Amino acid sequence: MTIRPLSPELQEKARKELNEDPKRIASDLQHIKDWISKQPHLRVRSDDQWLVSFLRGCKYSLERTKEKIDLYYSLRTLAPELYSIKYNNPILDEFLSLGAYIILPKTAAPDSPRTAIIRPGTFNAEKMSMSDFFSVAGVIQTMLLNEDDTMIIAGIQWIVDLKDVTIGHLLQMTPRLLKRMTVHSQDAAPIRMKGVYFANAPGAFEKLLSTIKSFLNEKNRNRIFVCKNNEDLYKCVPKAILPQEYGGDSVSTKEITDYWISKKNEYNSWLEEDEKYGSDESKRPGQPKTAETLFGVEGSFRQLDFD
Repeated sequence: MTIRPLSPELQEKARKELNEDPKRIASDLQHIKDWISKQPHLRVRSDDQWLVSFLRGCKYSLERTKEKIDLYYSLRTLAPELYSIKYNNPILDEFLSLGAYIILPKTAAPDSPRTAIIRPGTFNAEKMSMSDFFSVAGVIQTMLLNEDDTMIIAGIQWIVDLKDVTIGHLLQMTPRLLKRMTVHSQDAAPIRMKGVYFANAPGAFEKLLSTIKSFLNEKNRNRIFVCKNNEDLYKCVPKAILPQEYGGDSVSTKEITDYWISKKNEYNSWLEEDEKYGSDESKRPGQPKTAETLFGVEGSFRQLDFD
């Protein structure tokens, strides 16, 4: 069994909150691997470190882990727009350079959640789409799932900075796209959502927020907040970990961006290999999954009206 050792703080958190028992990890991993080997429709990354992320994300419920793995890889077939930007696409490098999605290097405490800042206003909505942005965010999340024990065990919180967001950005946030992104983040990815903090929200944002909440479960709906100013934000995320551009005491967004450009380049071969994984619904035992069974009838999702 090849799994990174945890810090004492994360080890204790995993024990208390995720039901992690070091004596059982090997047998639980073998159980999941045996199950994967019997799924003709799935092509799954199955190294120990990757699979333990799913076990931790499911609090070591073996059945829930199987469900999440199945859905995670099925989405690559049934929601291809969430995976349209590949590791070698120049658009990925452009999004990284803009700092549209940045992962903060510090956490409030050794067992506190990871924090990310989403900044859609950094890119031109007439040239780059929100669907592309979500696809880029998915690439970054995949890298985090492979190596960030803090995010996997303590969870992640997002600051969504809507500064410079235009009506063009908002119109691209269709209910169809929101539904797919919610299913991925809430139901498929083995991550613990600890909070979403919206900052610099435009007046038209309330209607979009209402739609976002309609797709979330009650627990996650209660973890969404709108910050009216920096002081509101500091109550949720300490200044000590925020970038300098947000009045924080950490490094600049440029330093964070440069780090992730370098990190992505280190991951190129790993990301290339990752593209071969997914599902073949024609081989699924029983009834194949479809976009309709996962997301509902598309015609029921009306276009948002921001007039």
